[in-house]
Amino acid sequence: MSNTIDFQSVALDTLRIEEQALQVLATQIDQRFSRACEIMLHCKGRVVVTGMGKSGHIGRKMAATFASTGTPSFFMHPGEAGHGDLGMLVRGDVLIAISNSGKSDEIMMLMPLIKHLEVPLITISGDDRGPMPQNADVALTLGNIQEACPLGLAPTSSTTATLALGDALAVALLDARGFTADDFARSHPAGALGKRLLLHVKHLMHTGTELPKVAPDTPMNKVLYEISNKRQGLTTIVDENDVLLGIFTDGDLRRLIDKQQGFDVNLQVGQVMTQHPATISQEARAVEALEQLRDRKINQFVVVDDANKVIGVISMHDLIQAGVN
Repeated sequence: MSNTIDFQSVALDTLRIEEQALQVLATQIDQRFSRACEIMLHCKGRVVVTGMGKSGHIGRKMAATFASTGTPSFFMHPGEAGHGDLGMLVRGDVLIAISNSGKSDEIMMLMPLIKHLEVPLITISGDDRGPMPQNADVALTLGNIQEACPLGLAPTSSTTATLALGDALAVALLDARGFTADDFARSHPAGALGKRLLLHVKHLMHTGTELPKVAPDTPMNKVLYEISNKRQGLTTIVDENDVLLGIFTDGDLRRLIDKQQGFDVNLQVGQVMTQHPATISQEARAVEALEQLRDRKINQFVVVDDANKVIGVISMHDLIQAGVN
C-alpha cells in the first residue's frame, strides 16, 4: 500500500493547508486581540491556560511560552480543575480557555465558579457562536479554516493556528514589557543560552592568590616560580600601582631558550616581556571573550579595569570548561 502513496506530496499538501489556516487566522487579528493583550498585560496574578485533549497540549506549550517571556503563567487541566485543581485559580488571575468548538463540557462546568471569582476570561475557538465565547470577556477566533486531516476529524490546522495565536500573544506582551535577551536568559540559566547571556568574564576569571603578578625588575628564576605556582601559563608584569606593563608566558620562555640557548636566571623580566598584551573588561560577556580569543588565535586575556590595573586573567580553557561555546 505504501508504495502507491506519494508521501512528499501529502506532506506538501498538509503544509499548504496549514499555511492557508494561518492566512485565515491573520484576518481575525483585530481589536479583540488588542483587548486580550491589555487584559493580560495588566494581570496582577498569573495567566492560567486551560483546554482538553489536543487543545490542552497546545495550552501547555502556550503557558510555557508566556512564562519564559515575562508573563507568569501555568496550565490547569479542566478535568482536574473540577476535582480540586480549580483552587489554582484566584482573583487577580486571567483565564485563557481553548476549545475549537467553543463548547468543551469540562470547561463549561467551571463557568459559574470562574464568574464567581471575577476572573477575566479569554477564549480561543473556531468561531464565536459557542457558549464559551458567548461567556467570554474577549473571544478570540481562528476563522473558518480547513483541517489538514483528510477526514476533517483530527485537529491539525486548528491546533497549528491556536499555537500561532498563542505565540502572537506572547510576542506582543514581550514587546510591550520591553522584555530583553537578558530577561529571557534569567529564566533559562541552565541552558546554553543562559550561559551565553548571563556569564561574564568576572564570573570565571582568576583573581587574588590565583593571579600571577610580578614587578618588571623580577629575575627570571622568580618569574618561572610565579608561572609554575599560579598555573596560568603566564605572569602579568605590573608597576607599583598594579598597572599592566606586559606579560611573560611559558611560550615566551621556550622562545627565549631557543634564541639564547639558555638564559641568565638573573635576567629581569621587564627586559623580555611582551608589551601591550591583549586585555578585556571584566564586564564583557564570556561568549564574547571566547570569540575574541579564537579570532585573535591567543589563549588568554589579562582582565583590567578602566585605569588599566590588572584584576584577573582568563583563558580559553576556563571558558570552554564552563560550557561557553
